[in-house]
Amino acid sequence: MTVGVLLLTHEGMGDALIETARHILGRVALKVDAFSIPPGSDIDLALSGAAARVRALDAGDGVLVLTDVYGATPSNIAERLAPLGLHVQRVSGLNLPMLLRVLNYAEKSLAELAQTAEHGGRGGIRID
Repeated sequence: MTVGVLLLTHEGMGDALIETARHILGRVALKVDAFSIPPGSDIDLALSGAAARVRALDAGDGVLVLTDVYGATPSNIAERLAPLGLHVQRVSGLNLPMLLRVLNYAEKSLAELAQTAEHGGRGGIRID
């Protein structure tokens, strides 16, 4: 089982998180990519670009799409991927603990990875 992971975010965030995750983990077993949506982007072009990234990442088990802010443009674009016939699951609220948790469980299914992402994101938040 190999699920792809796409970080669909505002400018630069996804690339920075992937770079940091690779620094921390060293080896990353899942195919992971980032696609940034700059301010003022043409939504249809952004959707087309995101769909192309999903197709490139999908090895048959689907793609987990992690977005930074629910309701913002990247998340809204992610919501439009499944109706295109793409096998995706969206999880919003992306943070580094979420990404690290996902990348440590390469053997999980798409649905399981979505739950892992949610738990990792929430579990990485602490108040001292």
